Formats: sequence, structure tokens, C-alpha cells
Amino acid sequence: MNAAVETFANDASTTAESARYARCIKASKRVRWDIDADVIRGRRFDFSQKFLPDGLSKVDELDFLSAGERRTLSQVQGRTYANIFGLIERYIGAKMLEISRDYWLGDQVALEGLVRFSDEELKHQELFRRLERMIGEGMPQGYSLVADPNDVARAVLGKANWAVLALTCHVELFTQAHYQQSIAEDGEISELFRDVFKYHWLEECQHAMMDEIEWVREHRRLSAAERDRAVLDLIDLVAAVDGILQAQSAVDAGYFLKLCDRSFTAAEQHAIKDGVLRAYRWQYIVSGVQHPHFGRLLGSMTTPVQMARIQAALAPIM
Repeated sequence: MNAAVETFANDASTTAESARYARCIKASKRVRWDIDADVIRGRRFDFSQKFLPDGLSKVDELDFLSAGERRTLSQVQGRTYANIFGLIERYIGAKMLEISRDYWLGDQVALEGLVRFSDEELKHQELFRRLERMIGEGMPQGYSLVADPNDVARAVLGKANWAVLALTCHVELFTQAHYQQSIAEDGEISELFRDVFKYHWLEECQHAMMDEIEWVREHRRLSAAERDRAVLDLIDLVAAVDGILQAQSAVDAGYFLKLCDRSFTAAEQHAIKDGVLRAYRWQYIVSGVQHPHFGRLLGSMTTPVQMARIQAALAPIM
């Protein structure tokens, strides 16, 4: 009898998941876009405008910078913002292709959803590579990205599926929040930069739904001990992300200082370096952790002890 109830519950869950995948596919078809025809449209970046809005760059907190310097710092941060998304999406695309294996001879609707997801992630990576080339044409030499996408992907993909899916869901959710709450609302930023993240957002909405489906599905099949180990893996992943942000923020602050045509005091240089790190932590960790839906999902899949462990690890970053 218990086995029959469990089978019925699993069948009902599978049916609900398939229906959610069908909705994702429908939305994916509706918003499908092309890099050249829809996003870039023959345009170039206007370096008289900001790239990243103040709500993400936090440049407005550095009140000793001139308006032009704030604009330049927003452009340096915007360049990194696009590059880190391209870096992250290297592992996401690979993970979704890996998960799709579960559906090869099963739910073909879910399989189509994940294949579309992977295809869109590949397109996003190409979009961000194009952006790097375009921005690089208009900015002085000296910029660098500290992390290699393949190295990062190998490290992430070596962790438990539960942890990787949790991190991915976190990313997809803060992507939406950034566009809706900051990028779409700032009329002073580059129109091309805004359009890039508008179209990116249109497809990430479906990705967040699929992340959630797979994260919950993975959670159901793990034992208590496996979940506990997965939480530790998630903590390790967040620490690794923070390590990248610390290194990249230091490089970007140094690059920005070289771009400026004046000297800064030691205190001002420290404030710039600290401000860029704080902005990057907000962009890629804090804004996702504080996303209400992510908080609900994480809370529903962790014990009080596990959540306390996560919060303790996040405390120095938050």
C-alpha cells in the first residue's frame, strides 16, 4: 500500500513537472531572439554613457569621484559584469546537458526544455564574447579577466548536483532582479547595454523555472547524509565565487585607477578597491541570497542546522 501511494505521488509530481516544462518551452518559443537582428542591430557602444546602473555598480557611494570618473568606473564594472555572466554560463550549459540525460528515453517535453535551455546558454556565451570584443575596441588596453571559464566550470561541475543547481537557481533569480530593479529603470545607461540584459532576462526567466524543477527533483532523491554533504559543497562554491570576485575587483580597481587622469590619496584608493568589491559581492552573491524566492526554496530544502551553517559562511560577505 505504501509503495502504491509513493508511486502515485511520484507520478503526480512527474506530471506537474512536465506541465511546467511545457510552459517554459512555450515561453522560450515566444521570446526567442537573435544576437544581431534583435540585440546588437549594427550598433556600437557609446562611451559617453554609463554601462552599469548605480544600483549595481554602487559608484554613487564614492562621492569623491567626478561624474566622468563614475561613468568610467561603471563601464569597467559593466565589462566585468558581462564577462562573469559568460563565465558562469559555461558551467550552466554543461550541467543542463548532463541533466538532460535523465530524460533521453523518458519525458520528451522535459528533454526539449533542457535542450532549449542549453542552446540559449550557448547563445548567451556568444553574446557576451561579442560584448567583450566590442567594449574592448573602445577602452584602453590593460583590462583582464582573472578566471578561465573552463577552469571554473570544471571546479563547479565537480561538486554535488544539489549544490550546483542551488547556485544556478541563485544566479538565474538575481539576473531577473538586476534587470527589473536596476537596469530597466536607469535611463542614463547605454541603450545597447540595457538591451543586452533585457534580451538576456527574457530567456533567463524560463531558466530559473527549470533550475527550480531540477533542484527540487534532485533534493527528493538524496538521503539526509547526501543533503548534508551537498550543503557543504554549496558553501564551498559560494566561497569560490567570492574568491573570484575578490581577485577581479582588485584587478578592475587597479585598471580604473590607471584610466584616471589624476592621482588619488591612499584612503581614496582603498575606498575605490573596497567599493568595487562590495559592488561585486552585491551583484553576484548578496542580491541572490536576499531574493525572496531563493530564500524560500533554500529554507524548504535545508534543516535549521544546515541553514545556520550557510548563514555563518555568508556572514563575512554580507
